[in-house]
Amino acid sequence: MKVEDNKIYHYIENGNLQIEKIIADYSNYINTIIRNSYINLSSEDTEEVVLDVFLTIWKNQEKLDINKSMSAYISGITKNLVKYKYRQYKENQNIEEYDEKIVDTSNIEIVISQNERQNVISSELDKMKAEDREVFIEYYYDEKSIKDISKIFNMSESKVKSKLFRTRKRLGKALKKRGYGANEQ
Repeated sequence: MKVEDNKIYHYIENGNLQIEKIIADYSNYINTIIRNSYINLSSEDTEEVVLDVFLTIWKNQEKLDINKSMSAYISGITKNLVKYKYRQYKENQNIEEYDEKIVDTSNIEIVISQNERQNVISSELDKMKAEDREVFIEYYYDEKSIKDISKIFNMSESKVKSKLFRTRKRLGKALKKRGYGANEQ
């Protein structure tokens, strides 16, 4: 029987979930999902995601529909954990980047103004839908191309451009409302 065809009830014996059998059958499948994502995780992060998938299944075994495909559950859990790991990495990376910047105190007014603008932008981004925010961050902060972003989020390039346009427009309005002109740094 193919791994993709296995129903969850195949992994239950005497009312107990056979996690060892799931690990044996699905470890390679999870690694393949991780490799096929557009996010490059370190080997340590990959191993952590694999273990977290099995831990999630174990902790939620009472909620599993035994007539559903195990691969569907595993695929969904894996993809969500990869996205979560990516967000953690991006948050940590952004914090490290800010820590490494040296502030020129000779022109502190510009620094304060830039920080205030960044706070307005961050606040407005936090209010947006996750996908819109992530597309914007990928393009402007991570400097990914529109083509790469369309692949990451599985959407057309024109949709990516449209999301970026609407986000820029929204951020521009928020900045203007707070007294920042378009030409300010």
